[in-house]
Amino acid sequence: MKLRSIIVDDSSMQRMAVAKLVNSHPNLAMVAEYSNAIEAKNGIKNNEIDLIFLDVEMPIISGFDLLESLENRPQVILITGKPDYALKAFDYDVTDYLHKPITMARFDASVKRAVAKYEQLHKVQEDEEHIFVKSNLKKRKVILNDIKWIEALGDYIKLVTDEANIVILSTMKSFEKQLPEDKFLRIHKSYIVNLEKIEKFNSKNVEVSGRSIPLSRNKKTELAEALSNV
Repeated sequence: MKLRSIIVDDSSMQRMAVAKLVNSHPNLAMVAEYSNAIEAKNGIKNNEIDLIFLDVEMPIISGFDLLESLENRPQVILITGKPDYALKAFDYDVTDYLHKPITMARFDASVKRAVAKYEQLHKVQEDEEHIFVKSNLKKRKVILNDIKWIEALGDYIKLVTDEANIVILSTMKSFEKQLPEDKFLRIHKSYIVNLEKIEKFNSKNVEVSGRSIPLSRNKKTELAEALSNV
């Protein structure tokens, strides 16, 4: 995984030094360098950026001014020659704060922090993966991770979540196609379970939130394999 990165610094020597660190790091991909905040703002608007290496002390528009002007702010690692800005830096929720001259060890530590934050944010987005279902003539958003199991009810199916039971007109086969295969498994002709919600299982049943759900004999091996990858 590589974080798409830009450097914003009015000093060409400093940009060169940071660019060398960025280009040699396995978790970073250089997108562009900018000598001022106006160029940088346009670049951020037109490119998908994960991380900004930003100099604080720039003429006319400072690094802090740039941050205040951004609506959707990527992660930021501030770079400065003055330690006085450290407290102010974290008012802007920056990922880290590097003091010149930058050492390789300190740079690596900052990038490691940025990668960890990116992975955490990415995980949150995955957890919020959702679908829309039609229930009681209304479209309803359902977070996939909230579903504990799906149960067949004749021409209908029931989605069981912590919040509520949602009944929709659908076949199990049709609904199963909407679910990510690595998170859900049909363990019986009448049941699909969220693999992450399974508490225990034996040759005949699976337990989810204290509820025993039947397990088809021919699904036991497939379930064991699926759980080993969760």
